[in-house]
Amino acid sequence: MQIAVTTPTGNVGRHLVATLVRAGVRPRVLLRDPDRLTPELRGEVDAVPVDQLDAHAVVAATHDVDTLYWVDPSTGGADPLADYARATGSVVRAVTDNRIGRVVFQSSVGAEKRHGAGEIDGLGHTETALDDLGVDVTHLRCGYFFTNLELQLDALRAGALQVILPLDQPMAWVAPRDIAEVAATRLLSPAWSGRCVQAVHGPADLTWRQVAEILTAATGRRIGVEQITDDAMRTRLQQAGLPDGLVEAVLGMSTGLRENFVPEQPRTLRTTTPTTLAAWAYDHLRPRIADV
Repeated sequence: MQIAVTTPTGNVGRHLVATLVRAGVRPRVLLRDPDRLTPELRGEVDAVPVDQLDAHAVVAATHDVDTLYWVDPSTGGADPLADYARATGSVVRAVTDNRIGRVVFQSSVGAEKRHGAGEIDGLGHTETALDDLGVDVTHLRCGYFFTNLELQLDALRAGALQVILPLDQPMAWVAPRDIAEVAATRLLSPAWSGRCVQAVHGPADLTWRQVAEILTAATGRRIGVEQITDDAMRTRLQQAGLPDGLVEAVLGMSTGLRENFVPEQPRTLRTTTPTTLAAWAYDHLRPRIADV
């Protein structure tokens, strides 16, 4: 069985590739720059340089692949939904031309809305495009990544997080390593077929107030959180240099899930994963903000 993995150096991909190697698999990894792989990993994988927005290159890179782990790459471009559409075109071409029979797609909670959730809409489009191919496909509907907090290190050091979601609205939070473990089991298991949706919800739904309390205890630094207006957040993102199209796509991921949204998959034993935010924050955030 030949497994191919996209974005193998990402927050999920780096753990997934290592897990597959430990399982005795030599995966084919697709990435722009193979030099980004760690030296110890390079001898354990077959690395193919490829731009996922280039359908011809993706088709060539996935020749003879049986099973594909697909992640729509974040480009940071001015029109992220257009970039997601191009990535979707690439995976559809690859699966069709190479007759790839099994795909595991890294999606998100909220993709079931299909419209109105900002950047997540691009993932919903990829889901429907893969469904239309009639192959075995699992969509991993993942919660909010712990690692998103690493994008706010300055705010954490200052002890003041700002968000546009209500502070008492719970949502699923998940460790990327746990997503990788779920992905690996899906890639390696012969026990499923057809269209499947596997939610990955982390150990608990958390509000932003609870998150602030957890981070305070884990890092030893007092962390507060406040809800700001959409316009205030829009201004912050624009001042950070994000193009307007990307700003609206980022905002939409929160505003689109802010009112009357209930995830299609309820929290169950199958969707709950073990790594707590407290443990992750102690390991990953405390060293980076506690003594600054």
